[in-house]
Amino acid sequence: MPIGRVAGLMLLAVGVALLVIGHDATDSFGEQLSKTFTGHYSQDTVWYLVGGIAALVGGAALALFGGRR
Repeated sequence: MPIGRVAGLMLLAVGVALLVIGHDATDSFGEQLSKTFTGHYSQDTVWYLVGGIAALVGGAALALFGGRR
């Protein structure tokens, strides 16, 4: 298996992990309280979610197209 595809699969796993952490953070009491008063989540939670989505997209691209030459 080409190294590009392996890196893509690893990046997919990191993306899933970041999304799970971000989703769990949105359910915490502090985040719910913050969202109630400010209308949005904290920057840390948003970065987990955005980073997870970016890692998923990049990992999928590498997994699908990383091994071709």
